[in-house]
Amino acid sequence: MKKNMGSYDRIIRLLIAAVVAVLYFTNVITGTLGIVLLIIAGVFVLTSLISFCPLYTILGINTCKTKNS
Repeated sequence: MKKNMGSYDRIIRLLIAAVVAVLYFTNVITGTLGIVLLIIAGVFVLTSLISFCPLYTILGINTCKTKNS
């Protein structure tokens, strides 16, 4: 698994996940929508921790900066 997520992308995903978690646990978003958003937030956290997004591979996106050698 080659890394395809840059630092800014990872930080943005973690911030979005944190906001969704806070909104869910303060009952601002509830029901099915809240659960779906919480699952997506969990995926965002997981992909941020491993620096790899399968969707980016399918779409051919790479936000990870590589060193020129």
